[in-house]
Amino acid sequence: MLSRQSMRNGNFLRYHEELVASKGYWSAEMLRASMQSILEERPAGAPVWLFAYGSLMWNPTIAIEEMQRARIEGWQRRFCIRLLTGRATPEYPGRMLSLDEGGMTEGMIFRLPECSLESELSIIWMREMIAGLYKPVWTDALTSTGEAIKALTFVSDRQHPCYESDSSAVTSVEFISQACGELGTNREYVDRLNTTLTTWGINDNYVSSVLLNLQERENMLD
Repeated sequence: MLSRQSMRNGNFLRYHEELVASKGYWSAEMLRASMQSILEERPAGAPVWLFAYGSLMWNPTIAIEEMQRARIEGWQRRFCIRLLTGRATPEYPGRMLSLDEGGMTEGMIFRLPECSLESELSIIWMREMIAGLYKPVWTDALTSTGEAIKALTFVSDRQHPCYESDSSAVTSVEFISQACGELGTNREYVDRLNTTLTTWGINDNYVSSVLLNLQERENMLD
């Protein structure tokens, strides 16, 4: 379901509109208005770079002209969003990855093609903002070559009802370990995230702690 085609043909949007909690989901008009508002803050004359720190790293679903490894200060990976769909259900909620205040995050930045910029960004907005869980902001990304680049980044909206202030590894694992939905298990997401970070040579102590706690919990249940 989480594919370029599903977001371009409207299936992704229709799926969320049909959910029981659909009142919390954004319309196509709201998504476009949010996107246009952020584009108005775009650095003059600069290309649009997108900072990827989670599933965007292995499944971007958009056209990319260039990619680089980069880091941003003041934001850190945390499973701080209550997950109710995809890899979870309302009965067995999981945890979604986001960026929360503090620390530092290493990830990737993607440069989007100018010729189809709004088309590509509309896919990203539908994917990331369909439930209004994040806040799109411009952050200062430092590439592996030392270049400073303004990058579009989706961070936690602490005012959203699904924001979880306790995102410690121990608490997050209680939910991640039991959550499963149409896209698979919440546990599988953590594995994919860890594999991707390892492939790029990125060390994230928090993700490592979540994975370790999951393994310890599973060993206790065996």
